[in-house]
Amino acid sequence: MNERLAVPGDLGRIMEIIGEARRSLAALGIDQWQDGYPGADDIAADIAAGRRWVLTEGGEILASAAVYVGHEETYDELRGGAWGADAREYGIIHRIAVAKAARGRGAASRLVALCREMAVSAGVPCLRCDTHQGNLPMRRMLERNGYVLRGKITLKTGEERVAYEKMLP
Repeated sequence: MNERLAVPGDLGRIMEIIGEARRSLAALGIDQWQDGYPGADDIAADIAAGRRWVLTEGGEILASAAVYVGHEETYDELRGGAWGADAREYGIIHRIAVAKAARGRGAASRLVALCREMAVSAGVPCLRCDTHQGNLPMRRMLERNGYVLRGKITLKTGEERVAYEKMLP
């Protein structure tokens, strides 16, 4: 698998993959992404900001995520735990989606590794990510990749998410 920054022409395929992920979450009884988020406008904004990445194989997009170094306001208030680093910036991964045909092949872990590479290059101390409490496939993937559950955050929509962090050497 190869990674590259997404371009506007990738939007349709990325939205197909997000649709597959949305249906998989619904089948698991998880309400995450069932309200239309992320929509095409969200993904287009990621692309325009230069933080939407895709994994390809043979020219086909297999997975996508927003991967960047920065600051996330929703991570400022953590409940039920503590961050391992008091950091203003960190590596961030959001809106990960893997095509159904590519699941179980390490695509999400490759996107996590890309975030680590970006964070190390930027000299930040950690990586952060959040997900729905019931999204066990995502939680297991994060834990396999060295992320530690740190507590809970509240999104701008008022929804609660579990927050993970991985410290960098």
